[in-house]
Amino acid sequence: NALTFLAADQTRLAELESAVRLYLAWRSVDKDKVSLNLDEFQRQQASAKVREHDQTVDVRLPEAYAWLLVPGMSDANGTLEWQQIRLQGSELPAIRASRKLRNAELLLVTLGATRLRHELDRIPLWRGDTVPVRQLAEDFARYLYLPRLKSPAVLAEAIEEGMALLSWEVDAFAYAEGRDEAGNRFQALRAGQHLKIDLTSAGLLVKSDVAAAQLRAEAPSSHAATAPAAGAAAASPASRQTAPPAATPLPVVRRFHGLVRLDPTRVGRDAAQIAQEVIQHLTPLPGAKVEVLLEIQADLQHGAPDAAIRTVTENCRTLKFESFEFEEE
Repeated sequence: NALTFLAADQTRLAELESAVRLYLAWRSVDKDKVSLNLDEFQRQQASAKVREHDQTVDVRLPEAYAWLLVPGMSDANGTLEWQQIRLQGSELPAIRASRKLRNAELLLVTLGATRLRHELDRIPLWRGDTVPVRQLAEDFARYLYLPRLKSPAVLAEAIEEGMALLSWEVDAFAYAEGRDEAGNRFQALRAGQHLKIDLTSAGLLVKSDVAAAQLRAEAPSSHAATAPAAGAAAASPASRQTAPPAATPLPVVRRFHGLVRLDPTRVGRDAAQIAQEVIQHLTPLPGAKVEVLLEIQADLQHGAPDAAIRTVTENCRTLKFESFEFEEE
């Protein structure tokens, strides 16, 4: 789950290979210009050709490697699926691929504690009521049905964020350094506090309900009750207050709907922020069914060229849009 692949377009690859052959040929001539007895004009011509074809290779390289192949699985019981994404632009292929992966949330630079808790419960990744942090790091690096992380540090930051949440019993988990030999007590169990996580340690993530039960059992009991002071007068009937009426139960919120307008030049950034700040707080809720739709409306005042129409249509088909079309007046 740490691999994606750049693939070359067959037609563009042939053009790239041709450019590389010419570059290598002229570089050989330029290198052997003395033994070839070239005059000054021919030497300058050879050097110019080397620079020319070197630049051509630089241009054709990103044109050739224009396909990003991303493996994935919908769930643990699913089959391997390959997502084919067409890359646009003139930047180096690795840079374009990285940006495309981040914008499509196929590569996460931040995970978030709530999202991590959701994945722990969804698969589930728990081994009983715990999971070693080392095992969790291995799971995210191996299984294609888990989010693809930029590095193990992203996972460590998500665990640290969850440890610091005051709402850890609902939204996160607890952390323990180990378990005693009898297996009925966690050692150095902590939650709701800042902690630095080392993914190579023997630490454990602990289910929040299990951790809460131990923490409550180990909390100092407070049964002391204050008795009325000696000689204090009993409260008169007039001073006694009747019990307040039972509070009316609050209505249960069962639906959420949100509409936001995104900057078309920063869709990836804004969408990622919305996913982290809003969607991740809804998906873990019990029984929640969250649906996210992206609607694109473009008013093309001067029309769309054929190249743009072909590119957008091909990309929409590759990305499995439910519907898409260009309209004429």
